[in-house]
Amino acid sequence: MIQFKTEEEIEIIKESAQILGKAHGEVAKHVKEGVKTASLDKIAEEFIRDHHGVPSFKGYNGFPASLCISVNEVVVHGFPSQYVLKDGDIISIDCGVFHQGFHSDSAYTYPVGEVSPKVIELLNATKESLYVGIEKAVFGNRVGDIGNSIQKFIEAKGYTIVRELVGHGLGKQLHEAPEVPNWGKRGSGAKLKQGMVLAIEPMVNLGTRNIVQERDGWTIRTADRKPSAHYEHTVAIFEDRTEILTTHRYIEENFKS
Repeated sequence: MIQFKTEEEIEIIKESAQILGKAHGEVAKHVKEGVKTASLDKIAEEFIRDHHGVPSFKGYNGFPASLCISVNEVVVHGFPSQYVLKDGDIISIDCGVFHQGFHSDSAYTYPVGEVSPKVIELLNATKESLYVGIEKAVFGNRVGDIGNSIQKFIEAKGYTIVRELVGHGLGKQLHEAPEVPNWGKRGSGAKLKQGMVLAIEPMVNLGTRNIVQERDGWTIRTADRKPSAHYEHTVAIFEDRTEILTTHRYIEENFKS
């Protein structure tokens, strides 16, 4: 069942999202060659807790960290580790914050050092597709309109959409109804109404759309080991507008590629 939020509850989610955005910004300062991904996780957790939030992911169904850190061919749900970032890597950082009873969720994919032009194009297209989807996330449309617009945009550029993993509603729970696929038919799925809060998150592959789950039960990678990109925002639906509650502003101010 979809949980509709009051305007007051959406304001709390927006506060959670500000903590999240600033945590991403702190992490962004340290995304560079020679850095262990586990150190990025420590930075995020300390920042979130210092600002009266709780990392949404840590302990969620046994997940061991505050960040999902997914490098190169890892699509999502990678573990922070002793892996050292190197020139030419891409790294997707996904984070959630629980604050005053509500979750926010966002993700961003970074290039590390000199990344090949074709992979930079993948990142740019995936990021753009997020906003293409958000343009359709308006009162009176349906969930399928979001996914259809992302799918058409991405496939026209020759990339593939991961089908098994989807965006979602969120609020008091990290994952709520409805599911928000990044593909689908126009006019299908739940109708978008006042008070719906959605995490929209395209996951786009350079090669095949097929994925594999690693033995750790979490890490998802591309079957052909080609790179994958992931961007995400939390948005709220109102009758007269759609608000992007999360922000990538602090990332883009602080990241030095």
